[in-house]
Amino acid sequence: MAEAADIRGTGPSPVRRWLRRTLTAALGAPLLAVLLQAPAAVSPAAAADDATGSKTVEVSLDTLSPSAPVEGDTVTVTGTVTNRGKQTITGATVNLRVGPKMTSRSEIEQAAGRTGYRREIDPPPLEDAPTVRIPRLGAGLGTEFSLSVPVSALGLREAGVYQLGVSLMGQTPDRRYDRVLGIERTFLPYQSEATEKKTQFTYLWPLIASSHVSAETATDDQQTPVFEDDALAAELRPGGRLDQMVSLGKDLPVTWVIDPDLLATVDAMANGYRVKDGTLHVPGTHQALAERWLDALEKAVQGHKVVALPFADPDLASLAHRGKDVPGSLGHLQSATAVAGMTVETILHVQPSTDFSWPVEGAVDPAIVAVATSAGADKVIARSDSVRDELPYTPTAARPLGNGSTTAVVSDALLSTAFDGDMVRAEDSTLAVQKFLSQTLAVTLEQPENQRSVVVAPQRMPSVAQAQTMAVALRGLSGRRWTQPSDLLAAASAKPDPNASSTVPAGSRYPKELRDRELPVLAFGDMKSTRDALNDFKVILTSPDRVVTPFGNAINREMSISWRGRTRAAAIYRADVLEDLQGLTKGVQLVDKSDLTLSGRSATIPVTVQNKLLQGVDHLVLRLSSSNKNRLKLDGERVADLPVRIGAGHSQSVKFTATANVNGQVPMTAQLYTEDGTPYGQPMRFTVKVSEITPTVMLVIAGGVLLLVLAGVRMYSQRKRVAARNAEAEGAEEAEEAGPAGEAGRAAPDAGPGAARDAGPGAAPSPGSEDSGADGAEQASDPTPDTGPESGDPSATGEKVDR
Repeated sequence: MAEAADIRGTGPSPVRRWLRRTLTAALGAPLLAVLLQAPAAVSPAAAADDATGSKTVEVSLDTLSPSAPVEGDTVTVTGTVTNRGKQTITGATVNLRVGPKMTSRSEIEQAAGRTGYRREIDPPPLEDAPTVRIPRLGAGLGTEFSLSVPVSALGLREAGVYQLGVSLMGQTPDRRYDRVLGIERTFLPYQSEATEKKTQFTYLWPLIASSHVSAETATDDQQTPVFEDDALAAELRPGGRLDQMVSLGKDLPVTWVIDPDLLATVDAMANGYRVKDGTLHVPGTHQALAERWLDALEKAVQGHKVVALPFADPDLASLAHRGKDVPGSLGHLQSATAVAGMTVETILHVQPSTDFSWPVEGAVDPAIVAVATSAGADKVIARSDSVRDELPYTPTAARPLGNGSTTAVVSDALLSTAFDGDMVRAEDSTLAVQKFLSQTLAVTLEQPENQRSVVVAPQRMPSVAQAQTMAVALRGLSGRRWTQPSDLLAAASAKPDPNASSTVPAGSRYPKELRDRELPVLAFGDMKSTRDALNDFKVILTSPDRVVTPFGNAINREMSISWRGRTRAAAIYRADVLEDLQGLTKGVQLVDKSDLTLSGRSATIPVTVQNKLLQGVDHLVLRLSSSNKNRLKLDGERVADLPVRIGAGHSQSVKFTATANVNGQVPMTAQLYTEDGTPYGQPMRFTVKVSEITPTVMLVIAGGVLLLVLAGVRMYSQRKRVAARNAEAEGAEEAEEAGPAGEAGRAAPDAGPGAARDAGPGAAPSPGSEDSGADGAEQASDPTPDTGPESGDPSATGEKVDR
């Protein structure tokens, strides 16, 4: 109606005009408020859009030199920009952004964690600074850039740490205006003049490797060691990890922290070694490589401080948290510490310090500190994320810990973990170096009027890329404008900061991720089994060092930190060590004996002990036990002991005197013992069958034997007489077959002239003829008897009897 009246030109009344103005104001105020607030309401979305857009291009900073510029230098940044979006970028420009100055170490960490462009935080591009123009950058494509600018143009007004950004601005088809499409930040430490109080800076340079040597040795006089594998050679050869650690470290102001096991292993390679190849042991082929590395290391450590860790770098946290439940576990640490200094001194010809223990990642609690100092070390290398200081500055590393009997050298956590990441990419290495240098300057500038001591304890086994990056960072401090090189021994003796924490963190604060990777209780049980077996074995050996040294070192290796994260490999290694030792102990054993029969009241029971070892055994006792003393005694008792001593590769028959009382079977047990009464090896069992014979039985048996002999003699005589009669009968039969002529020829001389004639000329008369005439001569017509008179006497001795 009002609009109609206006159109008609009649005009509203004053009341209506007031009402219209009132309604307009009432309805327009909210709309105006919405319109005025609209920019604030969409600003988060716009910010999110800017953040998303600023990640379209990946900016990589590959090099920055010099890493710590001074007045008059020119800073050069090189890298690449890569379009990760799906649209082509046009009219792009790569430029530098400097600032703001970082006021604290925590601010550096916050800036390092930011990604994407932040308008309210990131500075604008440098004015009148060189830029790189990229007319067109297709999707997925990249291009290199290089920017050089004098320090004077960077706007660095005073000493400090500055944020340095490299960004790419450009347009995309959907947004045709310049905006930041990618940015990368780093830090620039700027200290032209040397500070009055420089930070005492200690950097540990660890030489540690995983275990490679088994407990086995060859059978030669030199006891050539046998390696589980030949993988260590890859780390020793030129360009390898350990080769780089030595070649880089020799020119750096570092404290060498060395695992003596690594030196012993490489020294064994240099003097000849063998490698397991299935069931065989083949000669190692890298002696020259090992000799070269040891020679280079010996030269590198000259003039530097050397710290020797316990042999094989034992896992102190695992020992404190898991090993304490297994008796004797602390003895492993003591033996590992005892050989550490001697090993390093023998091989490198330097006197190392053995006063330091280094728990994994510097994490400590009361149990770890107690174990770490139980073997003689009185200094513990901890880390500031474990022993925490609630201070606005970084205190001196050394301080008394707990009751004051132990010195903690608390390494700086941020600096110690600066190179934990993958440093293979040039950008990762460059960013890590710049952040590291900036943190060291920030430490000094926290309290420039007070000199403090800082220690850096990096990862135990840096990769090649990590070691190279560490070396670049340390060279960046070579100007010594805010730091001064020191060593671990000096750092440990520095005056403590009274405000620094000396409280040992509670066990509940120990990091779970570290606890989960500890060696299990079972591992320490395996070590105890092997140690017990070794202790029982060595007491019988004439040359125990040939066994104790390789197996003692192997037990120490079983406790190494290097087994963390390698549970299965660690279990296999422990099992192999115990199996090798048991194989040696079985070289001295009882030879199986079959059951035997014991006849008579007393006899000797032999038991054979065999020694297959390459050395003699002594201090052994062989005990033979009878299960039934009433039936069978040994030297009048149920048990008898006899000493055993056998040369290498020989056997000994040990004889026991036994006395039988009652017939029957008696189970016997033979067991070897050491002189202290500890059983050695497995028992051997056999049975003795007792068959006792009395004097009466012996008389009966003797009488029976005599009767048998007499019967045999009588039978022999009778057979001889029968044979004689048979011979006479055969002779008579032959005479009958000869006829009358034969009879006449055998007639007596008085048979007449015909008989003499048959006998032939010169025949003598029978002597018996005369005797026969006197008694009454026979008539010529009487026949001559065909057999002689039978004799009742036995045949003469030696007479042949034909049957």
